[in-house]
Amino acid sequence: MAAAAECDVVMAATEPELLDDEEAKREAESFKEQGNAYYAKKDYNEAYNYYTKAIDMCPKNASYYGNRAATLMMLGKFREALGDAQQSVRLDDSFVRFKNANAVIEYEKIAETDFEKRDFRKVVFCMDRALEFAPACHRFKILKAECLAMLGRYPEAQSVASDILRMDSTNADALYVRGLCLYYEDCIEKAVQFFVQALRMAPDHEKACVACRNAKALKAKKEDGNKAFKEGNYKLAYELYTEALGIDPNNIKTNAKLYCNRGTVNSKLRKLDGAIEDCTNAVKLDDTYIKAYLRRAQCYMDTEQYEEAVRDYEKVYQTEKTKEHKQLLKNAQLELKKSKRKDYYKILGVDKNASEDEIKKAYRKRALMHHPDRHSGASAEVQKEEEKKFKEVGEAFTILSDPKKKTRYDSGQDLDEEGMNMGDFDANNIFKAFFGGPGGFSFEASGPGNFFFQFG
Repeated sequence: MAAAAECDVVMAATEPELLDDEEAKREAESFKEQGNAYYAKKDYNEAYNYYTKAIDMCPKNASYYGNRAATLMMLGKFREALGDAQQSVRLDDSFVRFKNANAVIEYEKIAETDFEKRDFRKVVFCMDRALEFAPACHRFKILKAECLAMLGRYPEAQSVASDILRMDSTNADALYVRGLCLYYEDCIEKAVQFFVQALRMAPDHEKACVACRNAKALKAKKEDGNKAFKEGNYKLAYELYTEALGIDPNNIKTNAKLYCNRGTVNSKLRKLDGAIEDCTNAVKLDDTYIKAYLRRAQCYMDTEQYEEAVRDYEKVYQTEKTKEHKQLLKNAQLELKKSKRKDYYKILGVDKNASEDEIKKAYRKRALMHHPDRHSGASAEVQKEEEKKFKEVGEAFTILSDPKKKTRYDSGQDLDEEGMNMGDFDANNIFKAFFGGPGGFSFEASGPGNFFFQFG
């Protein structure tokens, strides 16, 4: 009897235990179904909670681990996902689809290394691949958006950040990326607002802190430089723009403007080579920066580098076909054409605004200096060179002393038109006419290398 009673007790204890297992399975399945519903709604945190409850009820069920692994991947927790995936395979070797977790972890490692190397294109590539397996991972999206901003692909970066903020308006990383895009687009004041907001959400956000500090410093230096320029203090403006350029080399758009501003300062200081260099740096940073092309073109004009000026004005006119830009291009083309002719002003050694008397005096001086008779005792080579210069002086005087010819020459028109062919020009006739005709002038030697002029 005692043995029988003992047996009854054992049996009584065993039967409810079997019922508990069945109850646990039903409850676990209920948790799994609720987890599936939240997963379908993309509420991965709640899905994770219910899959965990299911596992707690039935820790030997491979599908529960598989579902939770999928949820962890969506949450970007790949190392944890890999652990669940491995457990699901141990319980049921048909669960091999989670090998992707390893691939995602590898992409993440590569991306971290490439970010340090500033190879932002490769980081974007790795994040795109990782997001194929975990499309809801905010961390991957943020890293991709930050790299897009560093590559100057601001609309794409802002789109990614905005998508995150629509789901989580307090996401400090997304706020930082939005600010970064505005900062690099030279909207510094708005950028600071986003950086400040990010720091409110996460006071220890190091990147937002650095960006906010740089943005404020850049804005202040640029404004101080502009103020000094307007006040005519060009030396101070130059120093301030230079200091601003040293704040953040990554801010391409703002730095392009700073280089152009400093180039304007250099042009005011008549340091035209420096101005050209600054404008060149500006267009290297932003090849669509019309103002920098215009400033450089003007400097090229001022330094008589007309071919370079024409190239810049052509670039400007192709971009913005305005009447003003068309006229600037025509002026540069005219000066280029004129520069390829003989410069009669230079030959006579006078300014382009020289008066009639100044032109005559210059001709008298240069004609006597290069007259062949004065060099009759020189070598054949020297005689030939001086004869050539004598003829050019006569040509120059013929054109610049005649108002009609001078006007055509100054306007860049061809002098061969209207019978102004200089090929048949005789410099001696001009010389004789100027000095009073035959017998009116002669060179006489008073000793080796010494001459005096005799007028009749």
